[in-house]
Amino acid sequence: MTHLIRNIAIIAHVDHGKTTFVDAFLKQSGAFRDNQHVDTCALDSGDLERERGITIFAKCTSVEWRGIRINIVDTPGHADFGGEVERILGMVDGVVLLVDAAEGPLPQTKFVLGKALKLGLRPIVVINKIDRADARPVEVHNAVFDLFAHLGATDDQLDFPTLFASGREGWAVDDLKDARTDIAPLFRKIVDHVPPPAQCDENGPFKMLVTTLEADPFVGRILTGRILSGKVKTNQTIKAIRHDGSGTEQARASKILAFRGLKRQPIDAGVAGDIVSIAGFEDATVADTLCDLSVAEGIASQPIDPPTLTMTFGVNTSPLAGREGDKVTSRMIWARLEKEAEGNIALKIAQTASTDSFEVSGRGELQLGILIETMRREGFELSVSRPRVVTREDADGRTLEPFEEITIDVDDAYTGVVVEKMSLRRGEMLGMSPSGGGKTRLVFLAPARGLIGYHGEFLTDTCGTGVLNRLFHGYMPHKGAVAGRRNGVLVSMETGASVAYALWKIQERGPLFIGPGVPVYAGMIIGANAKQGDIEVNPIKGKQLTNMRAAGKDEAVALVPPMQLSLEAALAYIEDDELVEITPKSIRLRKRLLDSNDRRKEERKKEA
Repeated sequence: MTHLIRNIAIIAHVDHGKTTFVDAFLKQSGAFRDNQHVDTCALDSGDLERERGITIFAKCTSVEWRGIRINIVDTPGHADFGGEVERILGMVDGVVLLVDAAEGPLPQTKFVLGKALKLGLRPIVVINKIDRADARPVEVHNAVFDLFAHLGATDDQLDFPTLFASGREGWAVDDLKDARTDIAPLFRKIVDHVPPPAQCDENGPFKMLVTTLEADPFVGRILTGRILSGKVKTNQTIKAIRHDGSGTEQARASKILAFRGLKRQPIDAGVAGDIVSIAGFEDATVADTLCDLSVAEGIASQPIDPPTLTMTFGVNTSPLAGREGDKVTSRMIWARLEKEAEGNIALKIAQTASTDSFEVSGRGELQLGILIETMRREGFELSVSRPRVVTREDADGRTLEPFEEITIDVDDAYTGVVVEKMSLRRGEMLGMSPSGGGKTRLVFLAPARGLIGYHGEFLTDTCGTGVLNRLFHGYMPHKGAVAGRRNGVLVSMETGASVAYALWKIQERGPLFIGPGVPVYAGMIIGANAKQGDIEVNPIKGKQLTNMRAAGKDEAVALVPPMQLSLEAALAYIEDDELVEITPKSIRLRKRLLDSNDRRKEERKKEA
């Protein structure tokens, strides 16, 4: 049976067309009826995935072509979700590497390709989006070959097949001169180039390494992975061996599900080489080994790169707490974080000395921002600190910090300001080259802490035309102090509802974050100061009424529309003495210490 199975993962940088290409796979393999309505990016099923247009979680699907079952895994393209990619690569026998015909290889391309080459996989390269007006397929093909050589590919891996395609239009060709009709050439390449599951033993005892974990309200935990040996039948008693060696758990395989198109269908038995999902366990999780009762040792899992960024999640302690959310206690927040860390092994959580706050560590601001956004939609209220990098110490006692490789594509007119801002953030330029279309590609190596909050400033500096991509490079010696936010903030000194007349006077100090009629409290940040230092203001002070002056008669109140900060922008904006208050309906900025006297005492302690 294994010779009739192919397991592949589609890997690429974000926005290079992975999910759109999977749509073409499903449509042309006959997975849908001719009259069946199917949304675009069918595998991006989550609300946040559809809103942001990115893949967050790796997902499996399956198609059949000429009697061969091809299991396909769509992986995230953003570097913050690299943990998903690392787990998935151990489950497949080949990868399809998609590269944009105009942008060429970008940082995440390098990351996922390096992981695949280390595992000995032989990629199939697809240069996608050939239909773009600025496509440059020949130059991109040469750049991909150079990247393979740079990553230490073997001779067999360097001899990779290349196809040219348009996932949106649904065609792929071996040569640009061929007729562009369908993606059958890619199907043929997968069947011929990707080997069947080689290390799978059809006659051995059942073994499967759990790669992903999901929760179902009807059947409980659903554990997905590739069967490495033997077969498993429905209602068979099997066990789970913990990845940390802490014990085992026995259970009955109540359901065995296999991917057929976009749906998972129950099957009677799973065989070696196939990717299946098993339900019935209560505690088994990612990286555990599901196996026959006779098996004594588990399967070794691939190591996952450690987190580089940490944040403090705490109980919402503001005067407005509990008005919008129904999950506000530390017990509820900790239980939710435990559930998230169980299925996402790239995320680490830890308790702190305070019972009301917890440390959450991940790969980047986007990964942690997605978690916070998901929690607030579930009804949680919490306060979150500014992101901090995770440092280490080497054998000589030196402090090491995470560095990132930054690739920036920017119009030629803005290269000067980008280079200046990166140098202020301790960035070191590694290269500068033209990238076509009047753009320049800049490559920097910079400390991760210097990039916190830079993306919004970068978009402003480049008038929204620049593209910035980041990739974790490694730990290097600490670079010294990096300048933070230059200006102060406007802090409310009173509690109540904001008044238009008061805001009209305050807006002369700098841009506001709130409008009239908004609940405020003492210690809440209501705007940005145009100068250095914080200013306490009174946003609830109304116009004085006297016999000599009537309300609303002397002058017209004209308010500038307030700045609407997104969640990621708010997290990047705050300083160490500030927090972001997050509720299902609101995102507010506040001082960590709400009382102004407490803040002054804290400042005097620092000065002393």
